Amino acid sequence: MSEQLPPQLPKSALHQLSQSLGLRTLVVMLLALLMLIPLFFADTVVKERQADYQAALSSVAERWGGKQTLTGPVLVVPYVEHFTSVDTISDENGESRVVSKDVFNDRTAILLPEALEIRANLNEEHRQQGIYDALVYNATISLSGKFNHAQVLQSSEGERRILWNKAFVALGLSDQRAVDTASSFFWNDGRIDMQPGTRLSKLLPSGFHIPLSVNADSTPSNEFKLTLNLRGSDGLFFAPLGQTTAIRMTSAWTHPNFQGDLLPNKHDITAAGFNAAWDIPHLVRSYPQYWVLEDQQTYDLHSFSAGVGLHEPDSLYTLIDRAVKYGALFIGLTFLVFLAFEISLKQRLHVLQYGLVGAALSLFYLILLAAAEHIGFLYAYAAAAATTIFSITVYTGMILRQWRQTFLLFLLLVLLYGSLYLLLQMEDYALLIGVGLLLFATLLMMYVTRHLLSTPK
Repeated sequence: MSEQLPPQLPKSALHQLSQSLGLRTLVVMLLALLMLIPLFFADTVVKERQADYQAALSSVAERWGGKQTLTGPVLVVPYVEHFTSVDTISDENGESRVVSKDVFNDRTAILLPEALEIRANLNEEHRQQGIYDALVYNATISLSGKFNHAQVLQSSEGERRILWNKAFVALGLSDQRAVDTASSFFWNDGRIDMQPGTRLSKLLPSGFHIPLSVNADSTPSNEFKLTLNLRGSDGLFFAPLGQTTAIRMTSAWTHPNFQGDLLPNKHDITAAGFNAAWDIPHLVRSYPQYWVLEDQQTYDLHSFSAGVGLHEPDSLYTLIDRAVKYGALFIGLTFLVFLAFEISLKQRLHVLQYGLVGAALSLFYLILLAAAEHIGFLYAYAAAAATTIFSITVYTGMILRQWRQTFLLFLLLVLLYGSLYLLLQMEDYALLIGVGLLLFATLLMMYVTRHLLSTPK
């Protein structure tokens, strides 16, 4: 008995199926999804270059100076606490007598400034690492204020004697290698040279100290002054150690990013730069103005800081990475435009032609990345967009041989890439622009399919 073959569709049915708009739409959607593969590879290349850029910035920061946090000054006051211990003891015969003895305890007091004023001026500079440009700064910092050690001498019992020959002032700094110059430390009217190391490894791991040589009968209130020239990158921050801390910062950089635990009380950003002011009371912190080191109570002086980051408004790789994220949207919109042309002109593009158009759309991001690293984002975007628009327009013109429709395609591509540039530059309006593009695509498809009617069986 011979095996029966399944019935075959008539040629007219196959032809009708191949010409079906629904099937054609599904094929175009599938092609659009397949174009996500080259888009994924383009995104991978962008992230690799961005990682190389961050590595270059880290290399520059390691040699020039990284994010700096200035903590201090802190007054360290060793003192001897003397009190008389009185005890009543009984002998073997039951007679009582009073015995007194002198007790001397060595203590170390940590005092924070009663008033602290910090003035900083940041001068931006640029350093090259291969093809990458690193933004750094050179800062002039002036510290002034006063300490009051009267509370160290206050005691409910006994007396305290400060060992001024062992007292010192410590100043913490994130990277002390980045200090260009440091003026001598001025304590009242005396000038004292600074020494390396803070001598407070747990409280201030890195920085400097200034040994004091003042008389025991010095007044409780002592003023200080210091000026530093400091290199750094990424940002400059200060710990508000004063009972009242005033920070004044100026720079010619026009894109400050105020960071830290407290924003400035007031700031002004103009085309000439920025200036910012912080006035910080000690009540906002979690540590006191005075404590004894031997009490084993530890405080983190870095737990609260205020300052500014040298923020670039939108780095090159951030913009390109954001553009790649919109790649699926733009490939889909472009394919919808081509599908609309097919419907309106009653012509069919080959699947390979769709693929080549998608490849040109994906190459846009690689052209943008390669050019932007050398000529900047704006010119690179113009070059990449012009290359993509020109190649797709000429290719489509040779396929359709309908120059009016080809010119219309050209205008639509210019609109798309112009909208993408706006999306990248105005992130706050990205959703609005994206919704507008989707609405435009929907209205376009509604217009070209207005005459389509289902044929009743």
